[in-house]
Amino acid sequence: MTTDPLAWLVDLEGVPSGYAAVRDGIDVMLRDRGLRRTSPEMTAESLLRGAHASAVLEGSSATLAELREGSGDQVAADAVRMSASLLALAPLLKTAPLQAIARIHSVVGSAVLGPDELGRPRDAASADRLRGVAELLLAETSAPALLVAAVVHADLATAAPFASHNGIVARAVERLVLVSRGVDAKSLVVPEAGHLALRAQYESNLGAYRDGGARGVHAWVLYASEAYAAGAEASPLRRAAE
Repeated sequence: MTTDPLAWLVDLEGVPSGYAAVRDGIDVMLRDRGLRRTSPEMTAESLLRGAHASAVLEGSSATLAELREGSGDQVAADAVRMSASLLALAPLLKTAPLQAIARIHSVVGSAVLGPDELGRPRDAASADRLRGVAELLLAETSAPALLVAAVVHADLATAAPFASHNGIVARAVERLVLVSRGVDAKSLVVPEAGHLALRAQYESNLGAYRDGGARGVHAWVLYASEAYAAGAEASPLRRAAE
């Protein structure tokens, strides 16, 4: 009998109701506002918005308008390049998550790192953390997919296993979990924008996840449900429905 690694989180105060409400909101948006009007262009727009938000969280000063024009700084260019190939990795994330994560880093870091650093952990401790993330993604769990995405994001962001771009990788994997587990198959929610909209809370709760033990993890997952709601509001479907 296998142990559910997230079972202890599922029934914590505020978690079931928070995640159920967010999932319901996402489902309503995708069904009622997007089903008949969804297009590849909307997915591309969501990915671009996500790349911009993730780059800003990583220190970029580029604007979304600059990204639309194909300009902006190096961090933004790296995020955009990664987003263009991200969704193709959804099947691999389900079967070989370590490979999928390594490929994400190889793409996002390709302009600034050498071949010996791309997709490779910084040290033995980082390799152990990556294996832990992979095991979590392969484990059977009763936790909702949104909660899995939140924990994987925080694990990667706080472990910082690669030589660069760790936040961008963490947020990309988070989006990919939502795609691969059927929450948002066409990737129309913009979770990265949700984190940017709540940037102060995002950064403080990541710190709590890293340093605050069980209470810190609880605080992070409660925060993440709010961020996903904000990410749904940032979807291009919202504007299309107005």
